[in-house]
Amino acid sequence: MDLQAKGTWLGITRHGRYAFLTNFREPGSTRVDAPSRGQLASQYLEGQLTPQDYALQIQDTVQDYNGFNLIVGNLDGACYIGNHLPAGQQVRELGAGRYVLSNHLLDTPWPKAKRLRRALDKYPENSIMYSLESVYKILKDGTKAADKDLPATGLSIERERLLSSPFIISPDYGTRSSTIVAVHATGHGILSEITYGPNGQQTERHDWPFVVNIKGRSMEYISAL
Repeated sequence: MDLQAKGTWLGITRHGRYAFLTNFREPGSTRVDAPSRGQLASQYLEGQLTPQDYALQIQDTVQDYNGFNLIVGNLDGACYIGNHLPAGQQVRELGAGRYVLSNHLLDTPWPKAKRLRRALDKYPENSIMYSLESVYKILKDGTKAADKDLPATGLSIERERLLSSPFIISPDYGTRSSTIVAVHATGHGILSEITYGPNGQQTERHDWPFVVNIKGRSMEYISAL
């Protein structure tokens, strides 16, 4: 939760509305007067619009924000929205499947994204909520990419190395939390989160079970990490 702007980067409601957001890495382009990107996720979660209608509603204002990727969904489908997609393609409907989103475009093959995907592909979607410890171990992978595989995003080579691992340890910038949201087809779900200190050591863990109101409807498995 963004305590100042009251936005969020990840959330799910008891009616099966979910949203998650990442920043788009663009060094030197951050505008201090831009509105909070976290409001985009919160507004969807608190509203009634379908993912498609919400995406269409905000597509003309996405350039007002600093770089972001946003996925919004419900029991019927999901949409990917961003402000670094090609003109006229800021909205993309997503079918059932497994996707990886880092700080670039959806499914950009950054080394850490590929590494996580290979590891997570070993787990069927319906097993994620029963395999939290194993998934957390995957998310805490501190392996850095080889220099030849590093993306060129405008940062120094030292910074690219630091950011190339799925789990980042640094006193001034690093992974401060890992969150898993998983919902079974029955509607039973869990939101689990571990927080970390600057040295990468766990400081807290919370597990919140919940039930999504599916009212007799069929539902795909939903998981977000």
